[in-house]
Amino acid sequence: MQCVDTEIPDVKVIVPAVHGDARGFFKETWNALRFGECGLPQQFVQDNQSRSVGGTLRGLHYQVRQPQGKLVWVLAGEVYDVALDLRRSSPTFGRWVGRRLSAAGHAMLWIPAGFAHGFYALGESVELAYKCTDFYAPEHERTVLWNDPDLAIEWPLTEGRPPLLSARDAAGVRFRDAEAYA
Repeated sequence: MQCVDTEIPDVKVIVPAVHGDARGFFKETWNALRFGECGLPQQFVQDNQSRSVGGTLRGLHYQVRQPQGKLVWVLAGEVYDVALDLRRSSPTFGRWVGRRLSAAGHAMLWIPAGFAHGFYALGESVELAYKCTDFYAPEHERTVLWNDPDLAIEWPLTEGRPPLLSARDAAGVRFRDAEAYA
């Protein structure tokens, strides 16, 4: 397994060892000892899976209380995955990192607590899985506007078409108005 720093050192790309042959492949999606060596937490409390049609953009989501660290990977298809630093005390506050993740590539993204998270579904559809360090708390969930010009996130929109958004995501707040962490 490889643990690779991104432009924001707290956000990591995890590349698991994949053992394959003519029958298929095997990989570990979680091992507390190995992932702990990369600085990931030893305990997760919730696993989630989502499916999205191509062109769907979800995010940028975070919880102001019960912040969630997330280990994200793709089960089918491909996404452009984004983590936005919302920690005021961080030297990377207000910066974002984006990575393409795919089922074929096997890489995972570690997004620590204190970040907003979002993804854009590339291709026809995508299935995404993620482990969370705290429970979902809808009363504490917030959304930063996906296309805030101050953030200038470079979403790889299909043929420049607007993404499919939920009403909540379309009504996200600008970064400058978002509740942030200490």
